[in-house]
Amino acid sequence: MKVDTMSDESIRPGYKRTEVGVLPEDWTVSPLSSIAFVTSGKRLPKGHSLTDQETPHPYIRVSDMRPGTVSLANIRYVPENVFPLIQNYRIFKEDIFISVAGTLGIIGEVPPELNGANLTENADRITNISCSKRYLLHVLTSPLIQNVIDSVQTVGAQPKLALTRIRNFAIPLPPTQEEQHTIAEALSDVDALLDALDRLIAKKRAIKQGTMQALLTGRVRLPGFTSNPSYKHTEVGEIPEDWEVCPFGQLVNIRNDKVNPALVDPSTPCVELENIGQGTGQLTGYSLAEQSTSIKYRFLESDVLYGRLRAYLRKFWFAEFNGICTTEIWPLKPVGEQMRSEYLFQVVQTDRFNEAASMTYGTHMPRTDWSVISNLLIPVPDPSEQCAIAEVLSDMDAEIDALEKRRAKLRDIKQGMMQELLTGRIRLVQPKEQTKEAHV
Repeated sequence: MKVDTMSDESIRPGYKRTEVGVLPEDWTVSPLSSIAFVTSGKRLPKGHSLTDQETPHPYIRVSDMRPGTVSLANIRYVPENVFPLIQNYRIFKEDIFISVAGTLGIIGEVPPELNGANLTENADRITNISCSKRYLLHVLTSPLIQNVIDSVQTVGAQPKLALTRIRNFAIPLPPTQEEQHTIAEALSDVDALLDALDRLIAKKRAIKQGTMQALLTGRVRLPGFTSNPSYKHTEVGEIPEDWEVCPFGQLVNIRNDKVNPALVDPSTPCVELENIGQGTGQLTGYSLAEQSTSIKYRFLESDVLYGRLRAYLRKFWFAEFNGICTTEIWPLKPVGEQMRSEYLFQVVQTDRFNEAASMTYGTHMPRTDWSVISNLLIPVPDPSEQCAIAEVLSDMDAEIDALEKRRAKLRDIKQGMMQELLTGRIRLVQPKEQTKEAHV
């Protein structure tokens, strides 16, 4: 949320300039400390540790926090004998949490199941909230506050949000709880749509993963490819009789064509590891060769790019154009006619492939070992069946991609709504002065 830089003459009637930008005249700007109490969490006393065994005292860590809520998946617990020592550092469902160390600025509410849980020292508790809690939650997650938090991220190797900084967050406040609630409700409705899309995307991904597992092992055959096949036992399990088992390195090579970016067309696309989405198969952007100085791999359209650095991140992309990429990415190409590129793209997404890719060398910067990957045994149907399988899975990918784009568009809409509603540019509740005039 950018501060309005218009001159005073351009401010429309009924509005005023404030430290957070132009707001309605009947709005105020208050430090967070004037509308809520902010206090820190607490680590366990020295010599004690959390337990996986459930006790009445769950403990919320930053790793459990998600935007808006807390994940219950990996909650740990405070031992009964330790709880009395930190019982004053709990958080309740009426409160808001904010992470202040490690990952900064994760903000949300405590779900009912964790009401009264102990809170890590790496997060603060916002309590005794005198305005609408939901409204405050939206302000804290908006660019208005997140931009302040981002400025802290760049300071020091281990940034930390100081308690005083949080207490001084400037909060724009509509004059009535009614208007605060109305704004919060409108933004929460969009959040609900985003949550529904997230669940649908997760469901579609799970279905795709199951379908991929069934088709790439031959457990399920597509119409036209042996309706009642017999199976044979192999090193990779039971596969159809008409399939083969081959080492990955017999089917695929790395396009080992290294180039100096200075010697190629300056406008050549350059893909870095951060340009590939984690587990999505999507390219999020790229730079140009003229912006790079280190040696790169050349890749061609239809190569499969696979991130060999920290393979557990699952970064892969089916190249849609020619370009160059970091040597931390392998441009993979089929050898001969035994494997199709589209099928290869699905193979690198399987759990078996990623487990092998995660057998790395190096500790600080673990990289996939080609000697391990090249010996990985792959079940292989004939090329025509590969194409049919790849087409089914690609259609599922396209459906997921369409949902992802829809979600991105909805997020943009929400950002626009926050800009308008949290600055009062659009009023969902008519100011009292205008209401009185309407009755005259």
